[in-house]
Amino acid sequence: MTAPLRVVAVSGSLHEPSKTTALLRAITAAVAERAPVEAQLIELTQVGPSLAGALTRDQLPPEVEAQLQAIETADLLIVGSPVYRASFTGLFKHLFDFVDQYALVGTPVLLAATGGGERHALMIEHQLRPLFAFFQALTLPLGVYASTTDFDGYEVATDVLRARIALAAERALPLVGYTLSRPAELLVG
Repeated sequence: MTAPLRVVAVSGSLHEPSKTTALLRAITAAVAERAPVEAQLIELTQVGPSLAGALTRDQLPPEVEAQLQAIETADLLIVGSPVYRASFTGLFKHLFDFVDQYALVGTPVLLAATGGGERHALMIEHQLRPLFAFFQALTLPLGVYASTTDFDGYEVATDVLRARIALAAERALPLVGYTLSRPAELLVG
């Protein structure tokens, strides 16, 4: 029996309840339907206040350090943010400013975003993808974008979004398996 995949989802939403967090929960559940996982959800609504005054990682409280270590050791990272002024939220970026520059090399990252309408969908390509390219992470080619009309309250409500979530989960797992089978020195080199 193989160990469960360490799946860490990071929600950049500044509100609770949140459509972004609901989307990340749905993606994580879709991955869990296909493989054994040990899932963890990190929400900025919980860790954000602890980030506000910190300028360096050693200034963060132990509970935030634990969250950063979870991000850095994930087998699969699922990240999402609401579109806020044409980008991800500032606290989302601030959290990732504390992640070690080389900790995500070769880590598969599934990108997700939510917004008021379809016109915001390119945020995945123009904002999230470059951020994780900096970390040399392996961003999955298929991101998951959801607009307000894809939800009923804070639940995924459209078949189109459900199908996209399922497809993203399906395509993520072979990449996770590939990176887990490679020697670490090949990923860092």
